[in-house]
Amino acid sequence: MTPKDRLAALRLPAFAAPMFLVSGPDLVVACCKAGIVGSFPAPNLRTSAELGDWMAQIRAQLTEADAPWALNLVTHSTSPRLQGDLEQVAIHQPPVVITALGSPKPVLPTVHAYGGLVFADVISVALAKKAVEAGADGLVLVCSGAGGHTGELSPLVFVERVRQFFDGPIALAGAINTGEAILAAQVLGADFGYIGTAFLVAEENLASPEYRAMCVTSDATDLLVTRAFTGARASMLKPSMVAKGLDPAELEFKVAKLNFTGRQNEAVKPWSGIWGAGQGVGKIERIEPAAAIVDRLAREYEAAKARARRLCA
Repeated sequence: MTPKDRLAALRLPAFAAPMFLVSGPDLVVACCKAGIVGSFPAPNLRTSAELGDWMAQIRAQLTEADAPWALNLVTHSTSPRLQGDLEQVAIHQPPVVITALGSPKPVLPTVHAYGGLVFADVISVALAKKAVEAGADGLVLVCSGAGGHTGELSPLVFVERVRQFFDGPIALAGAINTGEAILAAQVLGADFGYIGTAFLVAEENLASPEYRAMCVTSDATDLLVTRAFTGARASMLKPSMVAKGLDPAELEFKVAKLNFTGRQNEAVKPWSGIWGAGQGVGKIERIEPAAAIVDRLAREYEAAKARARRLCA
């Protein structure tokens, strides 16, 4: 089957979003075997060679009977690794590549050459138009409420505006943390829910026990959206800032220079012990396997569809 066919055959129309220093091969495989797209970001590895090792591990454990997997690539102009990463992509052929913080254009020839799909992660209507004009096969619309790098638009506005010029597949991100929210995303006009925060407590991820525990005890009031760490808007857990001796009030309006070279801001080290989460964090109740999280989402999704049918009747 083609990647497009495999996306259409998902058990649940959802992606487990790529999470910095959290998503790894075990989580990707567990999600794919549970019936949703598993993904991870290339910056979780220090080198392109290590990226190739992870992709090889994932490919060895999955078959076409499983859901497809996705790789997230940073295409910002300051990223020094893109060419090396693309060489590994050509070898290991992830069915879906998700570009972020830059144009999808540099990625398209490599991925299309083996029949893969390119989704562009965007935070505005203007960037969505540019990604479509560049040739992206699909879009990830990052709305207000998303964890880590986040957007500002309401999903009610973002999907409607993008559907005026794009009829391809859309994954919607931003507090998509329940089965009801996945169905709501589809009602708005998206095709998939894009879920990160729910998997911050998956047993198979790379998060520290302290990070997982903080997610269980936190809610949306514990979040701060700031540009202090990478220069891009990011939704981060205030308790993790306090634990590092930082004052959230001082960071709220601080802006770091947008930089993905790996060289750290001397005043505030990007992401070092500062943990991201989305507004759905208050829904988290326990640490559990990824399959159990997907099972819950699937039950909620089916129950929401049943309620919708009754309402429509």
